[in-house]
Parts: sequence; C-alpha cells; structure tokens
Amino acid sequence: MSDAAGTPLFGVGAAAGLVGGATACLLLPWLLPWPVALIGLVAGLLAWVRMPRWRWAGALLAGFMLAGLHAAHGLALQLPGGLDRADLLVRGTVVDLPVHEPRRTGFLFEVDDSAESAPALRGRTVRLSWYLHGRSAARPELRAGERWSLRIRARAPRGLRNPGGSDAEKHALAQRIAATGYVHAPATARRLAPAAGLEAWREGMADRIAASAPTTTSRFVRALALGDTRGLDDTDWNVLRANGLTHLIAISGFHVGLVAGFFALLARAFGWLVPALARRCPMPALAAGSAFAGALLYAAAAGFSLPTVRTVLMIAAVAGARVWRRPATATQALALAAVAVVLVDPLALLQAGFWLSFAGVAWLLWCLPGTGERGLPALARSFVSAQGVATVGLLPVGVVLFGQASLAGPVANLVAVPWWSLVVVPLSLVGLAAESLIEGLGAWPWRLAAWCFDLSWPMFDWLASAPLALWWLPEARWFALPLAIIGAFWLLMPRGLPGRPLALLLWLPLLWPDRRLPAHGEVELQVLDVGQGLAVVVRTANHSLLYDMGPAVPDGFDAGERAVVPALHALGIGRLDLAIVSHGDSDHAGGLAAVRRAVQSDSTLAPEGSGVEASRPCVAGQTWQWDGVTFRVLHPTPHFPYLGNEAGCVVRVESRHGAVLLTGDIGEVIERELVRREPDGVKADVVMVAHHGSGGSSDPMFIRATGAQHALVSSGHGNRFGHPKPAVVARWHESGAAVHDTAIGGALRVSIAANGISIETRRKAQPRLWDAVARSGPMDAGLSYRP
Repeated sequence: MSDAAGTPLFGVGAAAGLVGGATACLLLPWLLPWPVALIGLVAGLLAWVRMPRWRWAGALLAGFMLAGLHAAHGLALQLPGGLDRADLLVRGTVVDLPVHEPRRTGFLFEVDDSAESAPALRGRTVRLSWYLHGRSAARPELRAGERWSLRIRARAPRGLRNPGGSDAEKHALAQRIAATGYVHAPATARRLAPAAGLEAWREGMADRIAASAPTTTSRFVRALALGDTRGLDDTDWNVLRANGLTHLIAISGFHVGLVAGFFALLARAFGWLVPALARRCPMPALAAGSAFAGALLYAAAAGFSLPTVRTVLMIAAVAGARVWRRPATATQALALAAVAVVLVDPLALLQAGFWLSFAGVAWLLWCLPGTGERGLPALARSFVSAQGVATVGLLPVGVVLFGQASLAGPVANLVAVPWWSLVVVPLSLVGLAAESLIEGLGAWPWRLAAWCFDLSWPMFDWLASAPLALWWLPEARWFALPLAIIGAFWLLMPRGLPGRPLALLLWLPLLWPDRRLPAHGEVELQVLDVGQGLAVVVRTANHSLLYDMGPAVPDGFDAGERAVVPALHALGIGRLDLAIVSHGDSDHAGGLAAVRRAVQSDSTLAPEGSGVEASRPCVAGQTWQWDGVTFRVLHPTPHFPYLGNEAGCVVRVESRHGAVLLTGDIGEVIERELVRREPDGVKADVVMVAHHGSGGSSDPMFIRATGAQHALVSSGHGNRFGHPKPAVVARWHESGAAVHDTAIGGALRVSIAANGISIETRRKAQPRLWDAVARSGPMDAGLSYRP
C-alpha cells in the first residue's frame, strides 16, 4: 500500500522508523506513564498513515510508544515485591517440556484464572523448579500439558548482573514470565488432569524418537524435529558455539522457511496436476497460503517458540502481499515482515534472534543481488558468497550480543547448512509426519536422520577442539558496534572502491577494545554478583588475580560457569597469574573447576587442609609485588589448623593510592586476633565485609581498626540467611563507611587510582528499564547503603 506520491505505507522507511523507535524505548532506563504512551501511540499512528512525508517519523513515534506500553504491561504482570517468598497456592497447566535434571525438574506453569489460585498470579506464567530432597526422593511424574495444584514460593524475576553475563530479567520480560520459584510442599501437590494438548503431543513424540532411534544422536533429531533441546549437554553446546551452529539447532527460522518453501512447491505441483483447482484459485495465492500453512505446522511442532513465531509472522506478511497481489521486492517483503513482527510483539527486539535473522537477510539482499546466472556452479558460488557476507556482516552483531566470534563458523556452516537443512531436517520431519499417522512408522526415517547426523558430527567436534575455533572478546564501548557496522558496509562495497582495507580500522574498537586497565601503581577490583557467595577479580597494570570463584551446586547452578568465566572473558582475561581460594566451602570454591576448565591459571593458593586440589598453602607472611602494587597474606598463620571459615585466607592489597582487605568468611575471633597481631595490616580504605555480612563477623573493634571508607558485601538477593544483617550494616555506617551490596547494585567495580577511590555498580553504570532497582526510584538511589 502506498500514497499518491508512491511512498509505501509499510516500506523500508516505515519499517526502519518502527524498529528504531522500539529499540530506543527499550534502551532507555525508564518508561513514560502509560496514558502519555497511549496518546503518543495514537499520534504516531495517525502521522504514519496520514502524513506521507513524515511517515518514518510517525512510525518511529509509534514504535517508541508501543514498545513502552508492552514493556509496562510485561512488568506489571510480575509478582509484587511484597509477596516475595510467600506461600502461594496455584492451579494451572505445565505449558512447556519439563527439563529433568539430577536434582530438580524445571518447567513453565501457566496459572489458571480460577478462584483457588493466588490472586497475584492468576492468568500469568511462572517458571518453577521441583527439587528432589534427599537421595531417596522420588522424581515427580510431571508431563507437559498436565494440570496441577501446587503450593509454591515465588518472587519477581531477578538475575545476576555482571560484565559479560546474561540478563535473566530481560529474558523474563521478553517471555512475559511473572515470577520464578519452586514447589514448596511437594507432598501436597495434586495432579488435576492428565496431559493434553499440543505440548503433550510434543513430549510424546520426543519419547518416541528417543525410543525409535536409541543412539546418542537421537537428542539432535529431537531438537531439529521438535525444538526439544533437553538432551543436549554442556559439551554439545560448547561444540555448537565453537562452530557457530547454534542458529541451526532447535528449529531455526531458516528451517521454518525451508518447510514453507517445500509446501509452496507442493501446492504448485498439485495445481499443475489439477488444472481445475488452478482456475478457481490463482497459483500465487495457493502457493502463498500453503507456505503459511506449512510454516504454521512446523512452528506448532516447536511449541510456537519465539524464533518460529517470528518467522511465521514474516512468512505471513509476505504471503499476504502475494494473496492481495501487492507487488513487492525482496527488500519490501523484509520491511513488511519487520513491521509485522514489531506490531505484534515489540519486545521481540530484546531477543538476539531478531537481530541476527533480520540483519542476516538484509546483508544478503544488499550484497548479493541476483545475477541471472543458473546452474550448479552459479548456485555454489552464491552459497559461498552468502557465507562470506554473513560472516563479515553478522560478526559485529554477534560479538556485541555474545562476546565471542567463531573462527570455525564459516567452514562449519558450509557443511552444516546444506547437510542438516536439506538431509537431516527433512528426514526428521518425514518421521514426525509418518508417526503422527501410524504409530511406529516414523522409526526408520528417524534412524536414518540420526545416522546422517552422525556422519557430520565428528568433523564439528574436531573443529571445536582447534585452539582458535572460538574467539572470546573483551566487552566493548557503546560506539564500537555502529563503527564496526559502517566498517562492514565499507568492506563489502564493490571491489573497485579504493581504500576498502581501511575499513578494518573501524573494527578496532570492537575487536581490540580498551580494557580500562589500571596504570602502574593502581589497582582495580571487580566484586562479581554471584549470589550467596564470593568472587573478586583483582587487576593491576599487567597482572590478574581471582579471589574465590563463587558457589556451585552439584548438578545445578555453577557461578564459576555462569558468572565468573563470562566476566573474565568480558574483562579480556585469558590467563590468571594467581587464583586464591579463601577456604573450601562451596560458596567460595564451588566455581573453581569451571574456571580451571575455561581459563589458564599459573598457580593456586588455598589454606592447607581445605581439600582444594593442585594448590599451594596460603600462609601468613607470603608477599609479592605486581606493577607497583603489594600483596600480602595476613592469615592463616603457619601450622594453623583448618577450621573452615576461621582458616580463611585473608589478603591485603596495597597501592600507593589506597589499600584493600579481602577477608573471606572469617569470624569475630579471627578479626580480633588480626587487630592484635597485624594492627597496621588491617588498616584499609576498602574492606570486603567478612562472611557476607553475617552476625558472627564485623566485630566493632575490627571495624574501627580498619578505618575503611567503603565496605563491600557479596550476598544473594533475598537470601534465606538475611545477609547482610542490619546490625552489621549499622556498625559499618557508624564507623563512617558506605556499604555497597552486590545484591542491590550487581557487580561492584572499585578503582583505586591517582584521582581517588571510586565505586561503580553494574546496575547504575548500565541501567535497564526492567531493573527492579530502576523501577523503585531514581537510578542514583538504592544502589548502596549509605551512612
């Protein structure tokens, strides 16, 4: 549709404005009041439709306001803070495939509107865990599509905030998840109705694939046919990431497009065989409708996951243009699809898949115009060129979204895209269709699909083991992405353009960013947000030290893998000069194994008797210097027995501009002993509050002896211990110290430099509109306890 001047109502300009407006809204740390947003949305839509010359501006305003309304609604759905950890009775349906782990079962639960359910969660979706308590605990027989009555404890979505870490709160908002929690009283849980519906069918089919193709590769067949990735372990995902193949697993948008194209070809063939049908229904309309139907069926098999729904909307937009006989180029079709996706769900822009899919198609349309050549050689050249364009064009987006680049990706995709997409996926879907008609008929296609997949996997496993297969990059500044995109455009310009190699200079801020390293004689600390545990990264000009590695639960959450390793990558630390484990408790040493797997460490110190393997004893008196900064161990003394917390390794870090004291989990007895034995050693400008601010630490005499300006607390948000204790916070306040807590502000960046001591919280440095802190008041409030 276009106006008299020929400006398309849903053209490239309108699409760019709509996407740009929605993106701008989601990047801001605040939201407009909903009445203002509603008025702005109406004004924007009117300008979009009625003012052709300002159509792009109207679309931009409409996108901004629409995204704001959706975000406000999504946040309003979340559980109020006053109900955190309250016992709630809910009735509802398991709406996704339950993930069974050794010690828990995780699942999505859609709460009914019935009067029996807690009012705060009626009609909302929550993410729950059903934990197994004790070795003899029976695993719950939980199936997708079942209705249950459960007593739960839940809270509003809350995640860790660290450099390089994923944002759980953003993901919850995009998924419209109202709360996260766990089944509080498993004995009272009651199944109200057996499994039924689409999700029950998906789980049943997944079980049949596992039974029909009893090889380890059947997990990939389940992923490609049903989007069921529950069988993939960490090793599988590491291989896929190293090869840049995660986009092909779990029913990618590309595969949905292939199915849609296959259905369109079937419709054309059927129309050719039945001419009477072609006379009644125009062939373009028949093909478009069939393509949409095929995409819809495949999306249903995937449980209408967001990537598939996004692709279905794109196909629906293009199919609609064909049915209504609106001439549209490939670029106009892409713009129409973008408009459709944003109008239906502007929060889709919070998903990495949106940017990768649209950016990938846009790059190909711009760089690979049709040449008119036909035949297999031309097709092969086009495919190789497409891989080159995708590699160069999507590299900046991938680095910003994931902090990594797959150097093996171009080679791996040359094999995986045609082999998996044209052989493995069709066989998997043939088995799915056959099994749906006659039970047992899908076994042979599934076995053949698994065998074909097995032929390719050893190659990808070998590529992933190459030293440079996966390239981790430090976190870059905000301007690095636009500069790199400009550089990509310049680099992909026609060959005759002079100065194309100079485009690589624009990539330097992204590929070689400023790591904000301290100068000689200065020191920086990053107290990571690891929940109820501790992990501190200490950097000097040329050295890095890691003090504790965060908590880890067997077969469960591992802060070393989820928080510490991504933070080290984001900080550009590929090798640790020293790792110190304060003591052997799991909330401090649990993440050590994950850190050792990912990052090389020259040496490890730990108290003797702590059980930390491959470590040297941490003993008072040890001292060393790095880049003008002195490190000294104050505790434990030689021959001190291992007593858990009380034997913790206490380290003093001193520069010419200030000192830091890292205390682990020591208690009041050891604190008083340090004051007596090391009166000058405990003096520090910044102190890590011992034992997460428990009532058994932070002795008043010790606090006075430190003379600290800043006290740092590492604790979990809403932890069951109540750390830090209010009395402890009050004692530090009375001494004149400001108390900063990772549970409130996320990771803490402490800089001790020539210009003084500064402390920056992650949530304040990078505020987001979905932050609970941001919604509770001004961004400069609530991020620390102040005297």
